[in-house]
Amino acid sequence: QVQLVESGGGLVQAGGSLRLSCAASGRTFSTDAMGWFRQAPGKEREFVAAFSWSGRGPTYADSVKGRFTLSRDNAKNTVNLQMNSLKPEDTAVYYCAARPETTYSTRYKSYTGEGEYDYWGQGTQVTVSS
Repeated sequence: QVQLVESGGGLVQAGGSLRLSCAASGRTFSTDAMGWFRQAPGKEREFVAAFSWSGRGPTYADSVKGRFTLSRDNAKNTVNLQMNSLKPEDTAVYYCAARPETTYSTRYKSYTGEGEYDYWGQGTQVTVSS
């Protein structure tokens, strides 16, 4: 059974940093396109960041560009989201998602839509105080 588990959330003051991690059990990420999404109270889940299974060309939402950085460690089977210069509007539950890829032709493709992912974690709460 595939499980994705997020960690690293918490309470931080505006301007601070957090590092979220997503670990997988039951499968490896090495050929998965990966993404992070978030859902604030009363709002729909939205795209945050994603990269292709090859790790090339991370894609970021405009709201986090320049502040968040996506990385992966295939040896540890984890994907990380470094979040700097956090703002109160970053407060949300953050989810990681995985999409297994089976063809070499998609090695540079990242996905920004929820429906494009097959596996999801349970989420980790990030709260940024002003």
